[in-house]
Amino acid sequence: MASSMSSGGGGGGGGGEPMSPASRLFHSPKFNCYVMAVMGCKTSVNHQVIKEGLRETILKHPRFTSKLVKKGRKTRWISTTIDLDSHIIVPEINSSEIEFPDRFVEDYISNCTKSPLDITKPLWELHLLNIKTADAESVGVFRMHHSMGDGASLMSLLIASTRKSSDPNALPAMPAATTVKKDEKHKRGFLMVLFEPLMALWWGLVLMWHTFVDLMMFVLTVLFLKDTLTPLKGAPGVELHTKRYVHRIVSMDDIKLLKNQMNATVNDVLLGITQAGISRYLNRPEFVGANAKKESSSVLKKIRLRSAILVNLRPIGGIQDVADMMDDKSKVRWGNWIGYIMLPFSIATQQDPLEHIRQAKATIDRKKHSLEAVSTYACAKLVLSLFGVKVAAFIIRRVLLNTTVAFSNMPGPVEEVSFYGHPVAYIAPSVYGHPQALTMHFQSYANKMIISLSVDPSVIPDPYLLCDDLEESLKLMRDVVQKKSVEDAV
Repeated sequence: MASSMSSGGGGGGGGGEPMSPASRLFHSPKFNCYVMAVMGCKTSVNHQVIKEGLRETILKHPRFTSKLVKKGRKTRWISTTIDLDSHIIVPEINSSEIEFPDRFVEDYISNCTKSPLDITKPLWELHLLNIKTADAESVGVFRMHHSMGDGASLMSLLIASTRKSSDPNALPAMPAATTVKKDEKHKRGFLMVLFEPLMALWWGLVLMWHTFVDLMMFVLTVLFLKDTLTPLKGAPGVELHTKRYVHRIVSMDDIKLLKNQMNATVNDVLLGITQAGISRYLNRPEFVGANAKKESSSVLKKIRLRSAILVNLRPIGGIQDVADMMDDKSKVRWGNWIGYIMLPFSIATQQDPLEHIRQAKATIDRKKHSLEAVSTYACAKLVLSLFGVKVAAFIIRRVLLNTTVAFSNMPGPVEEVSFYGHPVAYIAPSVYGHPQALTMHFQSYANKMIISLSVDPSVIPDPYLLCDDLEESLKLMRDVVQKKSVEDAV
């Protein structure tokens, strides 16, 4: 018997909530984007239990029980009766006949992306695969259209539907935000306080200059400035190709060790690992040639390789605030508030592996002192209102096509959680539908960091090599730090 229910409250009632300009953008023909989230579980999955859990959490959010309906010139989110059996897919799998289960799951996920979601229904689905892989006993695959919300909001909502494994009634504990000490101001000297207005003025001037330079680079990228053609760079039309999804689990403790020893942030370390891993990958003999190995260092330094990073400008708040979104009477706002940051990667071979982190920290510190994300969001909103979705989609597509990689980091629960009674082994989010051949997401979970890659196999035929290089880069950095600690102790 089909399971069905109606949505409650929120934006679904009455005439429906109008589709935001950013949501319309994600439905443009050449920018039709989806959010994927692969969740490995430590037990076999019970789909009936999952259904009951969804009714009590995610399905209380109006976006998950609303479909898009065109009314006049505007498209609106309209509340509808939802048939859960048409959204939850449980394929019959005979594990004994499958020789390579991990490859089977990867192929299954890739095949899911070949067909669009049914626009006549709420734009999400969940696939439950009872098959044992190297990292899990079963796998759940969420697919949601990007018009439903930005990736950070959707992943936060998914995490907010889990509960601590140690306490089934408690929401997951998330990483604590860094705060400035209140007594820090009192520790400043007299001269610092005296010159504080001048320093604030200088800080503001530098901020304006950095923002201007970043916006000019954004405009130049739209017009003609392209990344170097490398074995990671996709060609026009790459957004239409079927993607392959792989992940690699590394130690969060190793990343924290580097963070503490380098006086850096997790983002600094992850960017450093990424720069080191990509440098190793591009320095492989199959790309530079065995005879050109000596000259490869100078060649790598000449490579322009950038990431156009989507930044969520909507304040999500804590995990409780996100959980409150699933309340029928919730007033928490929802949608796509997205700005862009152009992040240059430093590609080079380094004698000291930790130099990658130092360079990453310098790059991120420079980007923090800029209003690039806010400015690009404001510009995109202005273009949407003046020229419409087609022009805005063309501009954003040009930026992504002229850069190489999509890159992001999402903090997750600091301890193990359960998804409706199913202990979670890992969470690996990704996106597809944008014109880039490589998408890299870092997702922390308990004492793990999951590196999730989405690649165009016609450009990157063996993404495991890139995973190997990223993992090896982390190990080299960890070994250097541990060796220094031992030497300092002696």
